[in-house]
Amino acid sequence: MLDYRRQLEKLRTDAAECRLIGDLATDPAKRDLFERLAQHLTTLADQVELAMIAAAKSVERGDAK
Repeated sequence: MLDYRRQLEKLRTDAAECRLIGDLATDPAKRDLFERLAQHLTTLADQVELAMIAAAKSVERGDAK
């Protein structure tokens, strides 16, 4: 579970950095690219978080693999 937490933190950090780079970009195409990257990384982080929650619930129910 610790690996999931580390990955989740990294994805959230990377998304924030992409947003910052996008905000600082002067080229509209680069701004758009980094915003899309930030959105994608946020979606991935959300999916990791949901997987963590599902795994924790599975352990609580006693049906962990």
